Amino acid sequence: MLKSTKTRAEEKFAATQKKHDQVMKKKEKDRQKELEHTASLRALRLAKEAVDKEAADAAAAEKAAAVAEKAAAKKKKGSRRKEVVAAVAAP
Repeated sequence: MLKSTKTRAEEKFAATQKKHDQVMKKKEKDRQKELEHTASLRALRLAKEAVDKEAADAAAAEKAAAVAEKAAAKKKKGSRRKEVVAAVAAP
């Protein structure tokens, strides 16, 4: 027996809907994969920025310590000069 036009149209519509659903699932899966990739890249970037900040802070602290040490040495050297000048001028 021949299928009616309505039945063939319904079958064709069902096949089209099935194909559409498959395409939408694939798009959603690809989108989710892209979001996960973006999130992992963001996490890596944030981790790198944190490490870079720590390194910059350590370098700044080291530089500040060197400057303070240099200033202390200069101050100490200046005090020593005053003592020597006072000792020479005293006799």
